[in-house]
Amino acid sequence: MAVAVLVGGVAFGALGGEYRSIDYWRLKGEVRQIEYEIADLERAIDSLAAYADSLETDSATQERVARERFGMLRPGEILYVRADPDEGGAERRE
Repeated sequence: MAVAVLVGGVAFGALGGEYRSIDYWRLKGEVRQIEYEIADLERAIDSLAAYADSLETDSATQERVARERFGMLRPGEILYVRADPDEGGAERRE
């Protein structure tokens, strides 16, 4: 009889009641996953902060962004654009 009560108590603790052990383990896994996501976001924030700082202070980064994103040139430079026929700029003949 005592064994049945003990087994029943363990089963109730694991599978029944308001605060089941299964729920605890599931929530613990969710907390671990959220902590990993927070760590990833913190790394992304640090990376973006470093990039923002280099945009404000590093002239080489400023020049690279100005050239890549805005197509800016230094005085005296000439921009050559080559049309690629595969991109639809010219008709293809067979």
